[in-house]
Amino acid sequence: MPKDTLTITDNRTGKQYELPIENNAIRAADLKQIRSGDDEGLVSYDPALTNTASCTSRITFIDGDKGILRYRGYPIEQLAEKSTYLETAYLIVKGELPDEHHLKMWKHNITIHTMVHENVKKFIDGFRYDAHPMGILVSTIGALSTFYPDAKNINDIESRRLQTRRLIGKVPTLAAYAYRRLRGLPYNNPDNDLSYAGNFLQMLFRMTERVYRPNPVLELALDVLFILHADHEQNCSTNAVRAVASSQVDPYSAVAAGVAALYGPLHGGANEAVVRMLQEIGSVDNVPAAIAKFKKGEGRLMGFGHRVYRNYDPRGKIIKKLAYEVFEVTGKNPLIDIALELERIALEDEYFVKRKLYPNVDFYSGIIYQAMGFPVKMFPVLFAIPRTCGWLAQWAELVRDPEQKITRPRQIYLGAEERSWSPIHQRPVPEMREEAVEDSI
Repeated sequence: MPKDTLTITDNRTGKQYELPIENNAIRAADLKQIRSGDDEGLVSYDPALTNTASCTSRITFIDGDKGILRYRGYPIEQLAEKSTYLETAYLIVKGELPDEHHLKMWKHNITIHTMVHENVKKFIDGFRYDAHPMGILVSTIGALSTFYPDAKNINDIESRRLQTRRLIGKVPTLAAYAYRRLRGLPYNNPDNDLSYAGNFLQMLFRMTERVYRPNPVLELALDVLFILHADHEQNCSTNAVRAVASSQVDPYSAVAAGVAALYGPLHGGANEAVVRMLQEIGSVDNVPAAIAKFKKGEGRLMGFGHRVYRNYDPRGKIIKKLAYEVFEVTGKNPLIDIALELERIALEDEYFVKRKLYPNVDFYSGIIYQAMGFPVKMFPVLFAIPRTCGWLAQWAELVRDPEQKITRPRQIYLGAEERSWSPIHQRPVPEMREEAVEDSI
């Protein structure tokens, strides 16, 4: 009768070991019993954690081969079509969709925390006039921990709830202020009579109007984009949040770590890279030549492929449709024609099909943001705002998980064996190893 175990034979010693399998996984710590001599036992070597589960989670499910994404069991397609961002955030944070009463209270509890201390504005004013908005966002979110010392009470459920509401409410305000700082414009206070997305647009774009009302199509589009970016399993920034939070630091510091991870071009900056790539291609006529270059390894086809998905990113399909609704208001972004031709050829080319390189969420999102008037520097900021609820849900899950400890990966040491120090005049000329040369630059 089959057993849920894995039998390993160590060919160095001839010994056999039986490791339990649970949830299609073995525990890495069980490998420590496999020893040869007086070593410390086996460890698993997994650069970039490509096949290592660092936690159990009940928040987001992804099946990359089938192109499935669900929040708490709900398909992303249904949420994008029928839900709102704040309702989806409630689902992600609390585990269930709210009823009418709880949704009303949730909205109230978020909107009463949209204001920030006046000193935060002074803090933002201290940045250079051309400071990147993500740099400002990382800093200001981290700085909020000094305004709310009660956030250190991470084991108090009421404190966790309060910090969650504060962060979801304040991050759009900080993001909008970073944008206004970049543009050299005065800050707009939040307008809590507007929706979550509508208020953000107001803080960004209101000029001299006494009353600002965002275009409903753009407001809805931004809300849908927020839903699509709300959580995405154990990606780089979520892993950063969990790793930092494992030291039991306050959530502002942990979320700031997530924003810092999102800053990178391989993560939150990917849609910016797509726009730059499309601009470099220049026209539909140049697409075949660009495809040929990518196949030769000359440059990279941005916005295609994903660490998890081996099928069409389900968020990409939704965003592609959304783009045309936005263009009805903003006018057509000429980059869309280049993107469509690039997608058409790539999906028919054996080179890309064989490697299962399909458009991901970043391929069309940047085109929409650009059409809506956002500078490319704001693209990763627009990613960070909705992802805040996902980071906070992951943070709270980690805090409650009795199996979690402070993150401390193992390493495989390949450096020098023990050696003795000698006076400087007795030392030979050092060999310039590759890492030494790099360090000397």
